[in-house]
Amino acid sequence: MNEIVLDKLNILADSAKYDVSCASSGITKKNNGKGLGNTVNGGICHSYTEDGRCISLLKLLMTNHCIYDCAYCINRKSNDIKRTTMAVQEVVDLTINFYRRNYIEGLFLSSGVIKNPDYTMERLALIAKKLRTEEKFFGYIHLKAIPGASESIIRLAGLYADRLSVNIEIPSEQNLKILAPDKNYKDVYTPMTMIRNGILQCKEDSAKYRKTPKFSPAGQSTQLIIGATPDSDKQIMYLASGLYKTQNLKRVYYSGFLPVNQYDSRLPVLSAPPLKRENRLYQTDWLLRFYSFSIEEILNDDHPNLDLEIDPKLSYALRNPQHFPVDINRADYEMILRIPGVGVKSAMMIINARKHGRLGMHHLKKIGVVLKRAKYFITTNELGAAQTFYPEIIRRKILTDLNPNRIKDADQLKLFNDGLPNQISNLQSVK
Repeated sequence: MNEIVLDKLNILADSAKYDVSCASSGITKKNNGKGLGNTVNGGICHSYTEDGRCISLLKLLMTNHCIYDCAYCINRKSNDIKRTTMAVQEVVDLTINFYRRNYIEGLFLSSGVIKNPDYTMERLALIAKKLRTEEKFFGYIHLKAIPGASESIIRLAGLYADRLSVNIEIPSEQNLKILAPDKNYKDVYTPMTMIRNGILQCKEDSAKYRKTPKFSPAGQSTQLIIGATPDSDKQIMYLASGLYKTQNLKRVYYSGFLPVNQYDSRLPVLSAPPLKRENRLYQTDWLLRFYSFSIEEILNDDHPNLDLEIDPKLSYALRNPQHFPVDINRADYEMILRIPGVGVKSAMMIINARKHGRLGMHHLKKIGVVLKRAKYFITTNELGAAQTFYPEIIRRKILTDLNPNRIKDADQLKLFNDGLPNQISNLQSVK
């Protein structure tokens, strides 16, 4: 690798590290023996290096030049940073050379917008096309679809990329207009809808014709920046839920706002990204997608933001004492999923295991239930129902179990040791 390309790589890989929607494939694409690489269903592992690369994906921007001046972006046109652009063939050669050296398994390629969206998107699509047709590369390719690009170019990109994604970035259009006056939701939703329709059309055609060209077979995703605007967690999750339903997204990624442009008065003053909030949003996303929760159960007008001390599932249980404790031997699958400490696989194993007899605490432990958390919310053979449910005391007890140094005051310790209700005292003996 010559010095010029190496210098470009250092700049563009570092600029790409702010995009977190670096997704694994979720598909299988086998090599026919005449090409290079393959894509496996298990996905691609991620390990971030100091230069911003995602191992085993080569993660970089095609260019960090940009015609937009988004307040939250390090590559905004008004920033005085070192700029560079990689030629189409340079990206192709870099990908192949990195793959041959076993550094990567695929490519994650985004870009700043140069000249106009069509010009930028056309170059991204050409890179994917060259890798597939000229280099016979069967590895994973994830491309960013540029808002405002024409349908024909996005269609071309989808024929060669495994996944396409369009970043919404700001959870509300009103705040997007404040921080990124050159952007609007229409330009974001238009390519997103194009990609959705292309995927659906491909599925219909595949049912009729054996050799239908695949279109973005790993689906599409998007990214939301968290903490740059005053949008509540409720607003964010309603938007994400709507995107899953209307656009058939594979994933919505939540990125804690990084204060890279602290001089801009439109941005909040933060010393560090809100990583805890980002984590809670991912947990909520998981509950909506796999645990049969509705948004209203987790976030509503009385509870518009997530509790940063405890996870959203535990928060739901403590705010809805009327549903607990749950009889583990009688409750339906959806209710068992709502028990803190019980996962999807554990819930299904409980349903299957109790067909052969009543379950006790030792059964749940073998199944994999986290009893340190679940024991406050269930009844079993040896664990009867308590007369009263004490959410605040249970909350403090769980937090203390997670962090024994959290409570140091002797009086508070005495509360836990001597003043707990019979419900918790009885449960202690089952530990």
